[in-house]
Amino acid sequence: MSFINPGKLFSYSTFGLFFGATTCMAAPPSDAQLQALVNAAVTPVMQQQNIPGLTVALTVNGQAHYFNYGVATKDTGQKVSENTLFEIGSVSKTFTATLAGYAQANGKLDLATKASTLWPALQGSAFDNISVLQLGTYSAGGLPLQFPSEADSPEQMLGYFQQWKPVYPAGSHRQYSNPSLGLFGYLAAKTLGQPFDQAMTQTLLPKLGLQHTYLSVPASQMDLYAQGYDKHDKPVRVTSGALDSQAYGVKTSAVDMLRYVQANLKPETLEASLQKTIANTHTGYYTVGDMTQGLGWEMYRYPISLDRLLAGNSTEMAMEAHKVQWLNPPRPQPADVLINKTGSTGGFGTYVAFVPARDVGIVIMANKNFPIPERVKIAHKILSAVTD
Repeated sequence: MSFINPGKLFSYSTFGLFFGATTCMAAPPSDAQLQALVNAAVTPVMQQQNIPGLTVALTVNGQAHYFNYGVATKDTGQKVSENTLFEIGSVSKTFTATLAGYAQANGKLDLATKASTLWPALQGSAFDNISVLQLGTYSAGGLPLQFPSEADSPEQMLGYFQQWKPVYPAGSHRQYSNPSLGLFGYLAAKTLGQPFDQAMTQTLLPKLGLQHTYLSVPASQMDLYAQGYDKHDKPVRVTSGALDSQAYGVKTSAVDMLRYVQANLKPETLEASLQKTIANTHTGYYTVGDMTQGLGWEMYRYPISLDRLLAGNSTEMAMEAHKVQWLNPPRPQPADVLINKTGSTGGFGTYVAFVPARDVGIVIMANKNFPIPERVKIAHKILSAVTD
């Protein structure tokens, strides 16, 4: 494992010295090269975006490297470490999808099942004609990005779903949505016979070896929980809402997130049911432009240009509906693919990307919701250097 002194900065000239001829490097990059690379990519963005603290976790050929910058909490000056807990926002959706993939792998969940079959309270609503798969791939017919404020509570969400009317035919359009993916996770947990939080924390996370990943941070770990900061640099943390655990509720450390990425890179190291679980989440169901939609994860042929990766993670992709091209049959993970997911809360920003065929992956977590394009640029620069 490699650790960075947050006060020790490397210049772009150093970056060029180490990586000016990366295509000629036969051996894996050294710790010094990785330090120069990550510092050159990260430090200008932290300065430009006024980010208090940030961590980069990198796995290269099975080896973990951690690069920590700034402070977890400005009031105390506590430094970011690889054990600092960050809110990961919508990267939580990949955990939810993994739980659903686990239910599927164990014969509990058939993705073709209609939502109202699993939750009879939805019978007589639009969900009689919407499958679990369509919920898990944001193609239910136009569920919005967020619950309306008057429905954003566990007590009100059922009534919202019962009266909701589709905008598009089910399966025709992708509309990125917390209610869609959240309901997907809620129903998956029902098939396992457990409430979602219990199924996640007592079943899935332990099986993945994640010991410092939480939906609710326990009192004993609060000292490790970073303080988030909004665009005005005011302290903020995520608040509860309808299906928050499923859609955006995970808090975790760089160590656990990198372990999670490594499980996705090398599922053959896991028990048989988890190998099938990971394969389920990496299955492609439809395409929108260059992006192939999996369960939770979004996939691209690799190598991919920065412009195309930015387009796939753009505001337009998150906020607008897009017609989809279904893959029939669904497509297993291609040989060379980049798999990624962004996540944000009011005070945190995360990006995760990995390339299984190259055995490399990166996690970026910050205690400020800085622009997604900047996260993607950092990751693309680092991954390109270590895979060339």
